Order: sequence, then structure tokens, then C-alpha cells
Amino acid sequence: MPSSSALLVGLLAFVALVAAFASPVSALYIVVDAHAEECFHDHIERGSKLTVAFQVYEGGFLDIDIKITGPDGKIVYSGDRETDAKYTFGASETGRYTYCFGNKMSSLTPKILMFTVDIHTPEKPKPAGTEEHTDMLDSMVAQLHDHLTTVRRDQDYMEVREATHRGTNDSTNSRVLWWSFFEAIILVTMAVAQVFYLKRLFEVKRVV
Repeated sequence: MPSSSALLVGLLAFVALVAAFASPVSALYIVVDAHAEECFHDHIERGSKLTVAFQVYEGGFLDIDIKITGPDGKIVYSGDRETDAKYTFGASETGRYTYCFGNKMSSLTPKILMFTVDIHTPEKPKPAGTEEHTDMLDSMVAQLHDHLTTVRRDQDYMEVREATHRGTNDSTNSRVLWWSFFEAIILVTMAVAQVFYLKRLFEVKRVV
């Protein structure tokens, strides 16, 4: 029979799996209109680690401006005309961190993007007398949860990339189809025009 430790590890792994797929790290899809900016914020404790990842998958040149500011108003990260990015930083102080996506460079086209925000809060000190193997199991479960969350986020990005590429292929195929149709119409028109021209030319010679 499996030992109690093995059963405990299996149970904790299952809990980590369920927590990873039920956690609020799911991707959010937003539309940023032309000349507009969409901002979101989270209250983060000092020492926590924040990961912001995003990808633009529809609209214009697939670019967006991003800016992350801390509680003191200082810019933590800023990027212009980025298609996708992933930025991780540690919270130097407790407070509200704001991340904004701007489409002010676009005059007409709105942008549709997907983004995720992953917040890792530092572990609280455990009471004295906690067994060492429990700490090791907790650490293993935390690592497993982080890996599963990363896998889930990567799956979301792969789905967006696949949708983007599929849309590009469909658009290209549609343009090729319409261009071929247009070329066929031009060829038929030119052929008919040449027939009428030659017929008229021969009719003029007969009259002469």
C-alpha cells in the first residue's frame, strides 16, 4: 500500500491542479477604441510578484501602448506599439498598481487584446513547531501550482496566436479569391472588346 506521505503528496498535487484551473488568472479580452485608453488596477502587498502578459490579436497593425504605474505614480514599465509582451516585477511597496492599454496612436481602428495578471503573494511565516516535511510539501505544491498556471497562460496565448494566424490566412485567401475573380472579369472584358473591335474593323473594310 502507498504510504501516507505519498497519499498526501498526491492529494496536494490534485488540489494544486484544481486551484490552478479555478484561479482568477484566466485571460481577459478587452476592446480598446481608437484614441482611447483602458486601465485596470490591483491592490498588491509589498514583496508580492506581479506578472502582466498581453497580446493584441485584432485591429490595425496589432500594436498597443502599455504603461504600468505604482502607488506613488512612478512608471514601473512602459512600452509603445507592442504586439505582445510579458513583464514581471516585484512590488516595492503596498498599494494600488495600475496598468493601462492605450490606442491613442490609432485614428479609426479599435484593438482587441487578451491579457492576464498573475499576482504571487509572499508566504506568511508559519508558527513554530511546524514539521519540516510539511514545509517541503507546501513548497512543492506552490511550485506545481505556478507551473500549471504558466501552462494554462501559455495555452491561452497559443489559442490567440492560432486565431490570429487563422484570421490572417482567411483574409489572404479571400483577397486572392477576389483578385482572381477581378482578373477573370478583366480578361473576359478584353476578349469581348477585341472581338467587337476586329468585327468592326472587317465591316469597315467590306464597305470600302
